[in-house]
Amino acid sequence: MRILGIDPGLRNMGWGVIEAHGPRLRYVAAGVVHSEGDDLAARLCSLHVALSAVVQAHQPEAAAVEHTFVNKDGAGTLKLGQARGIALLVPAQFGLRVAEYAPNKIKKTVVGVGHASKEQIQHMVKMQLPGADVSKADAADALAIAICHAHHHKYAELTLARTGS
Repeated sequence: MRILGIDPGLRNMGWGVIEAHGPRLRYVAAGVVHSEGDDLAARLCSLHVALSAVVQAHQPEAAAVEHTFVNKDGAGTLKLGQARGIALLVPAQFGLRVAEYAPNKIKKTVVGVGHASKEQIQHMVKMQLPGADVSKADAADALAIAICHAHHHKYAELTLARTGS
């Protein structure tokens, strides 16, 4: 299964694509799309266009997005939520199922602890996906989201198979 992980951001939206074949994971591509424009609408539109191009280029079969956390700045949280809407919308427009994961779940799945640092995430992504470019933290985070989905999606499928649902 080819999985697109998305780390939402209004200025920089990280993305990463992996392939999961049973327990084996393989790095496909990763990067960061940067919003352009002078106002919020133009920036959201540029994110939509750029993320759509990523989906078209890499043809994922599933997508996963990080949940937004609430910070002290309400206006900043609202803007991040709008960028997150683009991260959810684009894969859905291409007919993909979109899973959502909390930051602590992603970190615990990839690193083993729920409060891992950016450097720890980058290190563990590099270990699990040899050849992955983790030089950009947003792209590394997106790959971590894809890894999290690969592990939890398999678990959900096993649970469904056992219960017969």
